[in-house]
Amino acid sequence: MGPLLPRRAGAAVVTDLDAAIREIASARTLLVALDFDGVLAPLVDVPSESRPLPESAAALGSLATLPGTVVALVSGRGLADLAATSGFGTPIRLVGSHGGEFDDGGAVLDDDQRALLDALTAEVTALVDGEPGVKLEHKPAGIAVHVRGTGPEVGPRVLDAVRTGPAARPGVDATPGKDVLDLAVLQVNKGMAVDVLRERVGADAVLFAGDDVTDETAFARLGPGDVGVKVGDGDTVAGHRVAGPPDVARVLELLLATRSQA
Repeated sequence: MGPLLPRRAGAAVVTDLDAAIREIASARTLLVALDFDGVLAPLVDVPSESRPLPESAAALGSLATLPGTVVALVSGRGLADLAATSGFGTPIRLVGSHGGEFDDGGAVLDDDQRALLDALTAEVTALVDGEPGVKLEHKPAGIAVHVRGTGPEVGPRVLDAVRTGPAARPGVDATPGKDVLDLAVLQVNKGMAVDVLRERVGADAVLFAGDDVTDETAFARLGPGDVGVKVGDGDTVAGHRVAGPPDVARVLELLLATRSQA
């Protein structure tokens, strides 16, 4: 496995990741939950072109076939988009929209939330119209504004305008990420999603890996016996850190090899 990144201020990062992986591999029922972009797939300027590294895809596919092992992707992407870009499906579980969509049932909105979503979508669309390189991702419970690749003269200005405008509407939950602002009419986060998955599958232990600030809610929900892996730079409450997606692939390969022998 590649070298871990230096500890950052405010982070609680330890370095015995190999030992932690070998220990969690013996859990009776193990939940392996991971973010997609920046974790399984390198970050790219065009979100629709994102693909998982072949080594990670192969390891995840094999892990999902092992007894007592549940694999799930927990992403900010909409569920349909996550399925299309990742290429994963059953038996790998998919959770989209930061926990707003599970593959066994979509987001459910009441009449007020649907009306708010319609108004929010119209306002955001009008606000970013004509902004070069800005992309909108429509979701069942919200809309995401992507500015990756737009340049420093466009991205910060657009996100600031959305943050102080549509995102400030009552009832709108705004989740900032790397070059994206996710707006939803439901209050959801990845921590809640991991809690739901843990309960539904009866997991005795959870391994969660993520690279974005949105993943910190999931790291914060992990307890004794769980393993959190921060991918890349930035402050984190995760217990471990690796440099990038190639290192995630090696983590998954180690977990697969160890759990296959358990």
